Amino acid sequence: MKRSCAWWLLGRRNSRWDASSAKESSRSSGEKPPYFVCELSTGYVVLGDHQRFQGYTLFLSKQHVTELYHLPWEIRTRFLQEMSLVAEAVAAVYHPDKMNYELLGNGDTHLHWHLFPRVAGDTPQPGPVWWLPREEMWNDAFLPTPQQLAQQTCRLREEIIRRSRTAAFFCEGEARDV
Repeated sequence: MKRSCAWWLLGRRNSRWDASSAKESSRSSGEKPPYFVCELSTGYVVLGDHQRFQGYTLFLSKQHVTELYHLPWEIRTRFLQEMSLVAEAVAAVYHPDKMNYELLGNGDTHLHWHLFPRVAGDTPQPGPVWWLPREEMWNDAFLPTPQQLAQQTCRLREEIIRRSRTAAFFCEGEARDV
């Protein structure tokens, strides 16, 4: 299976998060992975590699912890604020009927959010996305073309930056490219 930018960002060094390695790889190669959207103060925003649910986005913590409660209170609060900001931006770009938020960590034990924009009838029966067969969720027919990917990451990045500037009235920092 093709791995997305999320895997690149995670560094996959013994399943441990290595943000400095990810940043250095980005700078040294001069290229960002195609699924990369932007960096926030507590994490990285990437599009999911398979877009079975248009706008499927991940928000990856910069700190390697396995549980939300392992983050210091101030960082945890900021991480949740930024996840919410990303979800708002995803909703603004993709216009779902409902956003699904998932913080699982059973497969990858690094703290990360799955944000799924949902629309009525997007699955055979109402329920979580994980009820779909793996073959359908990760079918290569749902891989965006390079042009679609560039458009999607750009639109989402612009919306996150716009919203982070508005949110800067309430909290410090804003979205940026790495």
